[in-house]
Amino acid sequence: MDEEGAEITECREKLRRAEAWHLRTDRFYWRFDRSTLDAELSMSAEPARRAISMTLRQLVDSYLALAGQFGQRVSLSSFQLSPAETERLFSSFDEDYHISRFFHFTEADGHKFSIDGVAATHVSIDPEIHSIL
Repeated sequence: MDEEGAEITECREKLRRAEAWHLRTDRFYWRFDRSTLDAELSMSAEPARRAISMTLRQLVDSYLALAGQFGQRVSLSSFQLSPAETERLFSSFDEDYHISRFFHFTEADGHKFSIDGVAATHVSIDPEIHSIL
């Protein structure tokens, strides 16, 4: 067997092992490059990227301290987090349907943040959030 045939056989073996371990998901993809096969997991950095700095209860308590009561708009920069952490924290809660339905993001004057890909400057939280705390 020539060198190229050996590489193809090795690639097929990698594919067989991956399928055997059920590693094929939406985020798992294969890249063919000069007869080589590389498996990459795009979600490998996801847990580190999505790590959040406070619990939902802590966030709600902070919101109430700033707003005084539920339903009031509060500037996202008022939470005194870094821009990256503000975006990461609010995006992580916004991605969860059971939480996000109580959050209302608006865009007005002030520092803009990207919350789950949408520009926002302020947030208000519904009092019904207590049902999930």
